Amino acid sequence: MAPTLTNMAEVGSPSLESLPKVDATLKSELEGFKPELMKKASTQEKIVLPTAEDVKQERQHTELISGLEGFDKNQGLKHTTTEEKVVLPSAEDMQQEKTQQAVLKGVETFDPKGLKHTETQEKIILPDQEAIQTEKTQQNLIEGIESFDQKKLKHAETQEKNSLPTKEVIDQEKQV
Repeated sequence: MAPTLTNMAEVGSPSLESLPKVDATLKSELEGFKPELMKKASTQEKIVLPTAEDVKQERQHTELISGLEGFDKNQGLKHTTTEEKVVLPSAEDMQQEKTQQAVLKGVETFDPKGLKHTETQEKIILPDQEAIQTEKTQQNLIEGIESFDQKKLKHAETQEKNSLPTKEVIDQEKQV
């Protein structure tokens, strides 16, 4: 039962000695407090309300969750049987795989100590006489060009002869 004014009177009001003591400096500050001296401040609420799109998405999500929780599998689903098809390899595939495995096993287990040592003989095939003669001719020609002395040449004056057609030749060409 909460104390009311009538109850308090019955119980009795607290005596001055039973009240809490306040420090004298704090009491003087509280008595001299002037609310006019306080700075004016505007309050800003920083509660960001969700947008209409956020509310719509949340509503869709809750509807989806409630739909999943309340789903009756006997009412909305039909019974089906699952057929598992196992494709086995054919006889040809198996034979190819066995052949490949046999080749790989043969290579892996091969012992090179069972081989005999051999010497490789390289046969040097010489060119025939005609090819040798052609190459010598080409080398002599190149050597002659490289060792040619330009000082042995005589100075020559080049005369350009540009004969212009006569008037009669031009007229004849125009008629043709």
